[in-house]
Order: sequence, then structure tokens, then C-alpha cells
Amino acid sequence: MEHRSIGLIETTSVAKGVESADEMIKAASVELIMARPACPGKYLAMVSGEVGAVQNSVDAGRRVAGEFLVDTFVIPNVHPAVFPALSALTQIRELNALGIIETFSVASAIMAADAAVKEAEVELIEVRCATGLAGKSFLMLTGDVGSVDSAVQAGLEAVRDSGLILSHVIIPSPSPELFGCLC
Repeated sequence: MEHRSIGLIETTSVAKGVESADEMIKAASVELIMARPACPGKYLAMVSGEVGAVQNSVDAGRRVAGEFLVDTFVIPNVHPAVFPALSALTQIRELNALGIIETFSVASAIMAADAAVKEAEVELIEVRCATGLAGKSFLMLTGDVGSVDSAVQAGLEAVRDSGLILSHVIIPSPSPELFGCLC
């Protein structure tokens, strides 16, 4: 299935996360594309499908998650660069300016990544989702300085109201030694 519309719920409870994922699948005609625990004891469930079905699915998951809900989203037309970046499969040949957005939730990092690549001509290097990060997430992207700046600003704006932005940085000329560690 082509992932055009996606939705995600993020919970602080693995048990409630699994129950929410089950309800999300049962509530609408969607495809489950991610259901897994993440640090520190969070749970992520992501679905794809038609916009209305994804919205219904996420609404059902949100109801079940209740007080354990950390964050959620529905992105009606997700940028295709997001999926390889979630799996750290993006092949970057040259590291130009480097932009990083760090968030307190997986959902906010994915939303920021989607907004960033839609805004400017940049390449997503990675969207790291909570694992090994005490529940935080981050995205890294590269391109020319102006494009990276525009992309980072768009990513920040997309999640500004959530209050889940931890930090961000733009490095105009990262050292060549850093390239091997990032790509």
C-alpha cells in the first residue's frame, strides 16, 4: 500500500499502546505500518490509508489510550522522504549544512520532518524515534544553508503549539569527520 495518509499514537504505557493499536485497526480500513515499544516504556502505533479512515482510526486509538496518550497526529499527504528516514535508509552522498530538530515525542519529530521536507529542497538523513533516547526523538536533514534554515523553521512551526520542541540547531559547515557518523 502506498503510504499517502498516515496517523500515529504514542502512549506512555505499553499495555495501553497495544490495546490502542488493536482498536485503531478494528475501527477503520487501515494498514498497520508500525506497532512497537520505544524508550522509556512508550508504545507507538502508526497506520496508513485514506484520510478519513486514518482519522477515525487515530480517534479510536486516542480514546482507548486516555490518560496514557503522549502525542498523536494525522498527516493527510505525507512526504515520501519520511519513510526511508524513519528506517535510517536514506543514502546521503554529501553533507552540506546540517539541520537538527530534537523533540520530546515521536509524533512531533515525524510531523516536523514532514513539514521540513515539504518546505525546502533538503534531504532527510534520519528521523530517530525514541529508541535509546529516553523517549526523545530527533530529525536530521541536509542541504544548502538557506534551504536547511527554511526547512528547520517550517518543522519548528509545525509543532510549535505542542510544546514538545526540546532544541534545534543549524550547522552551516559540519566537519567532514562527522559525515561518516551521520550517514
